[in-house]
Amino acid sequence: MSFVTRGFRRRNTADADPGRVPPGQYVTTEFPVLSAGPTPRIDREGWRFTVTDSAGSETTWSWDEFRALPHESVTVDIHCVTKWTKLDTAWEGVSLDTLLEGAAGHGKYALFSSYGGYTTNLPLADITGGRAWVVSGYGGEPLAPEHGGPARLLVPHLYFWKSAKWVNAVSLSEVARRGFWESYGYHDYGDPWQEQRYQGD
Repeated sequence: MSFVTRGFRRRNTADADPGRVPPGQYVTTEFPVLSAGPTPRIDREGWRFTVTDSAGSETTWSWDEFRALPHESVTVDIHCVTKWTKLDTAWEGVSLDTLLEGAAGHGKYALFSSYGGYTTNLPLADITGGRAWVVSGYGGEPLAPEHGGPARLLVPHLYFWKSAKWVNAVSLSEVARRGFWESYGYHDYGDPWQEQRYQGD
């Protein structure tokens, strides 16, 4: 995979509430595009999202079935490991609490997978309790492919690499498994308030 990015403009962080900007971050009004590879073009008719619980049972939604689930509107700040922060981002999506309701065995950890091969790992506690969503809308519009559309993971309290683009599956387990960037030395957890960018931080 190659690393893809686009330029963006900074905003004076002094203009923002310091209680909303983690240490080492600066604020941007742009929405930078950063990806670990090319942007896949995913046909909504062929899109699927699958939950595999720790017992190995699977539940799968088509696009229409996913869109029929209860949706929530959430406005959150997001923080990238490359040190930009974007405030008051507005999303629409389905809570992971809803998607995991039928899972017989949850386990303690989750590994998310995406179209294109990307993966990222998260503790189950960080994607439940109203803390994470699979989102398909941004700013009142369908989520653009370069930002992870048709649907991406949103886990705003952690660095944004944890919010996997083009998400299509989550597998639950009792054992933690590292994802793509974690295997290359990024932090297993990624708390922006603790500056957990790399293993050992």
